[in-house]
Parts: sequence; structure tokens; C-alpha cells
Amino acid sequence: MQSRWYEIRIQGTLSPDWAEWFEGMEIRQEEGQTILKGRIVDQAALHGLLTRVRNLNLTLLSMNPVGTSEPPAVQQETRGE
Repeated sequence: MQSRWYEIRIQGTLSPDWAEWFEGMEIRQEEGQTILKGRIVDQAALHGLLTRVRNLNLTLLSMNPVGTSEPPAVQQETRGE
């Protein structure tokens, strides 16, 4: 399996201090949810990450691939004045 980028949403907020435990995934909060985003090298790593979510008794809301081995493009937001 080729490595892929994933976005994993969990219910509640998780401190960015957990990033190392979640294998360097980016951790951010949005509307009462935590979003883990990063590259996962294979299915075993994906299952390991999901096991960590389960072991912390966190509620998994969604898990979506967002690309292959290259980081997904950062979308620029434009705001009107």
C-alpha cells in the first residue's frame, strides 16, 4: 500500500500535546471536534492509530483519505472586507 494522507475527526477536544503519541499527526480543534491530519504509511499504521483513538475512549466521527504520498494542497481562504 502506498502511504496516504488522512483526516480523522473525533468528538471533543484533544490537546496538540498528543501529536507525538499520534505519530506526529497535526492536531487542531474545530467546533467541539478534534481533527488529526497527516500521512499514514500503511494499513498497519492506520489500524494502530485507530486503536489509540479507541484506547483513549474517544468517539470516532469520520476518517477520510485526503491524498496519496504528497501532502494535500493548502486551501487559501479569501475574506471580504
